[in-house]
Amino acid sequence: MKQKQAAQTKRALIASLIGSSIEYYDYLLFGTMASLVFNKLFFPTLDSFAGLLLAYASFGIPYLFRPLGGIIFSHIGDKLGRKKTLVVTLALMGSSTVLIGCLPDYERIGIWAPCLLVLLRLIQGIGIGGEWGGALLLAVEYSPKNKKGFGGSIPMMGSAVGMLLGTVTISILGLLPEQQFLSWGWRVPFLLSVVLVFVGLWIRRGLEETPDFQQIKESGSVSKFPLGETLRHYRKEVLLTIGVKLVESAPFYIFATFVISYATGQLHMDKVSVLNAVTLGTLFSAFVIPFTGMLADRIGRKRIFIVGTSGMILFAFPYFHLLSYQSVYTLTLATVLGMGLWGVITAVMGTLVSDMFDARVRYTGISVGYQVGSALAGGMAPLIATALIHSFHGSWVPVGIFLIVIGAISLISALFVPNSIPPVYSTNDRV
Repeated sequence: MKQKQAAQTKRALIASLIGSSIEYYDYLLFGTMASLVFNKLFFPTLDSFAGLLLAYASFGIPYLFRPLGGIIFSHIGDKLGRKKTLVVTLALMGSSTVLIGCLPDYERIGIWAPCLLVLLRLIQGIGIGGEWGGALLLAVEYSPKNKKGFGGSIPMMGSAVGMLLGTVTISILGLLPEQQFLSWGWRVPFLLSVVLVFVGLWIRRGLEETPDFQQIKESGSVSKFPLGETLRHYRKEVLLTIGVKLVESAPFYIFATFVISYATGQLHMDKVSVLNAVTLGTLFSAFVIPFTGMLADRIGRKRIFIVGTSGMILFAFPYFHLLSYQSVYTLTLATVLGMGLWGVITAVMGTLVSDMFDARVRYTGISVGYQVGSALAGGMAPLIATALIHSFHGSWVPVGIFLIVIGAISLISALFVPNSIPPVYSTNDRV
C-alpha cells in the first residue's frame, strides 16, 4: 500500500510539473514572439512602437479571461475531481499552442490573422486559468504533511522548466537568418509543444484522485456550489491570494519577456545574448525553487515569502541600473539575480495560499485569487512597462517604481496571511 501511494505521489508530482511546464512554455513563447515576430507579421501596417504595443496587448488581454477559466474548471475540480479537470485543461492549452504555430500571417489573410491569433490566446487563457490550481493541488494534496512545501514547489518549478525549454528553443532558432526565422523558424517551438502535451496526458490518465478529494467524496461533503461558498466564507483569503500573487507575476514577465524587447530595442543589444541571459537566469531559478520548497518545510512558507518579496523590492532599481550599462555581463548578472529572487517567491506562493482554504473549495479559492492576480499584474506587465518607457522618453525609473509598488502590496498582503489551518464550516453554513 505504501509503495503504491509513493508511486502515485511521484506520478502526481511529475504530472503537475509537466502541466506547469507547458503553461509557462506557451506563455514565454508567446511573450517572446510578441516582441520579436508578431509585431512584424501580424501587425505590419502600424509603426514599430504601436505594433509592439498591440503585440503585447494580444499577449496580455487573454489574462483577463484566465479568471473565467479558473471559475469554470475549479467548479468542476471541486465537484467532480482534480484529475478529470486537468486532462481537459491540458488538452485545451496544448491544442491552442499548436494551432498558433499553424496560423497564416497578415500578408496572407489580412485582418483575420491578428483576430485568430487573439482568439487562440483567449482559448489558451481559459485553459490555463483552470490548469494552475489543479496542478498545484495534485502536488500538494498527494504530498505528506511534512513535505508539502517541497511538493508545492514542484509545479512552480515547472514555470522555470517551461521557460528554459522556451528560451533554449528560441535561442537555437535565433541563430537562423532573420528572413528564415520570420518565415518559418518561429513556428517550430509552437508545434513542438505537442510532444509535451501527449506525455502529460498519458501520465495524468494513470492517476487516481487526490487523497483529500477522495476523503471529501467518501464523507459526502462535496460542495454543491464551490464559487458561492468561497465568496461567502473565504472573501478575505481570495483577496490575500490576489495580493501575494502580484509580486510573483509582474517581475517574472519583466525579467523574462519585457527585458527582451527592452534590451534589443532600447539598449540595442544582441538578441541572442539577451536570450542566453534569460536562459541562465531560468536555469538558476530551476535550482532555487525546489531548494526553497525544502527549506520552507523547515522554517515556514510565510517567512520565506516575506524575505523574498522584501528582496524583490530592494532589487527593483539595481536591476535596471545593471541593464543601463548595456553590457552582456551586467545584463546576465541582473537577470540571474532577478530570477533567483523570483524563484524564492514562486516556490512557496502556491502552498502559502492553498493553506488558507478548506479542501472542499480549495481549487476554487486558489484559482480565482491566483488568476485575478495574474490578470492584474501578469500579462499586462510587459504592456505597462513598454508604455511607461515610451511615455517617459526611455527612462526606466517609472518601471522600477511600478515593481516596488507591486512588491509593497504583496508584502502587506503576506503579513495578513494566517499561520493556522483554514476553518471548516458546518453543514448549515455551507452554500
